[in-house]
Amino acid sequence: MEVKIGVVDSPRELTIASGQSPEEVEALVADALKNAEGVLALADDKGRRYIVPAVKIAYVEIGPAETTRVGFGVR
Repeated sequence: MEVKIGVVDSPRELTIASGQSPEEVEALVADALKNAEGVLALADDKGRRYIVPAVKIAYVEIGPAETTRVGFGVR
């Protein structure tokens, strides 16, 4: 699953490939946003941890991982 986090005052978004379910990520985001001093902590598929202060979160997009296509395909 892919999680994109928009960070305030940053032109780029943070993209994380997570093994967590969409419901788990949504619950973590909701908990982080309840408190202005909270943080959103997520781990990616490779074990790296990302910690974002709740006040810096502009948006969170939760969706399936995009598969890249190479070459020519016929549908």
